Amino acid sequence: MTTVPCWARVCLPLAPYADGYRAELERLGYTPLTAAAHVRLMAHLSRWLAREGLETSELTPATVDTYFVYRRAAGYVNERTARALRPLVGYLQHLGVVSAWVPAAATTPVEQLLVRYRDYLTTERGLAQTTVALNVRLVQPFLLERANKTEDDVDLERLTAGEVAAFVVVQCRKRPRSAQRIVTALRSLLTFLYLEGVIDQPLATAVPSVAGWTLRGLPQALEADQVVALLASCDQQTSTGRRDLAILTLLFRLGLRAGEVAALGLDDIDWRLGEITVWGKGNRRDRMPLPADVGEKIVAYLRNGRPAAAQGRTVFVRAQAPYRALSTGAVTTAVASAGRRAGIGVVHAHRLRHSAATAMLRGGGSLSDIGQALRHVRPLTTAIYAKVDTEALRALARPWPGEAA
Repeated sequence: MTTVPCWARVCLPLAPYADGYRAELERLGYTPLTAAAHVRLMAHLSRWLAREGLETSELTPATVDTYFVYRRAAGYVNERTARALRPLVGYLQHLGVVSAWVPAAATTPVEQLLVRYRDYLTTERGLAQTTVALNVRLVQPFLLERANKTEDDVDLERLTAGEVAAFVVVQCRKRPRSAQRIVTALRSLLTFLYLEGVIDQPLATAVPSVAGWTLRGLPQALEADQVVALLASCDQQTSTGRRDLAILTLLFRLGLRAGEVAALGLDDIDWRLGEITVWGKGNRRDRMPLPADVGEKIVAYLRNGRPAAAQGRTVFVRAQAPYRALSTGAVTTAVASAGRRAGIGVVHAHRLRHSAATAMLRGGGSLSDIGQALRHVRPLTTAIYAKVDTEALRALARPWPGEAA
């Protein structure tokens, strides 16, 4: 039995935009049932705006927050946060009915300092926005702690190495799994503060190091039959299966990172030359050959999988509307799902990168070749793969003394 969508009647003030919004949802690929739910939310919002005496142009972040407080209090169990209104607000902004939402201006000393730090990471360091956001989030508690000691400013002029070390110890005890990342972010902040002249000592060197041992582990590569099972788990009769097969093939054959696959754009593929442009860490740009089998999997997805209503120019997009670019996390999730289907268990995307390197090594490739293929900046990063080359290591092993021991 097919469920028939229930379309709500939208009254003023949003009534003039209801038909156009419904057509926009259809164009973006929403199913009739999902589109009907969005129109019902639009109708409810419109009734609330009318009751509050507000016009469509007064739909601001503050207004939306107030609306959802009312909606939650009224007992609604669906569409309870501002995220549910993103499609409608985006549509109204595109029409020019609602002004673009500008982030609130930084007002406190901590907020202003974080804005400058964010700009430094973006412009001077060239870091990805996800890395910038993580750094800002991790160092915020440090600045807030310093701000609590004064009323109107962030107390950094009298900052000492001992206070830096004490903060790290407390934070790492609270979040031991994030210890290394906290230390890295704090060193970055202190370097920025020194360059800006906020502090007069290079206190980045005062940040304690987290215990660790270089090359202490082994790369967790998949066996050849496991890779075959992983690829075979993708149903090539479905668009999602064709997409995931192309993603897995890119990860294994070219050793790409999950973020690099997510960022791959249609304009990054040169079909005539058989090359792709990979945007790596630190906005590094590399051109790589595109093997025929990898190209075939991408073409199969582009022709019979990628939605016509896809937004943007990224190769891989969501399987459900709105058809936006896949995130790095979504690529990782696709790999993990394939691992469960193949009976291997949860497989992280980076294991396919390790598998690509190990396969090259077993095929006679040198560590230098692997470093170039994986685009490692430092040879030491590639050195860990020497530990899986048992034949080469056999010559280094000392003979067993036997009974003489």
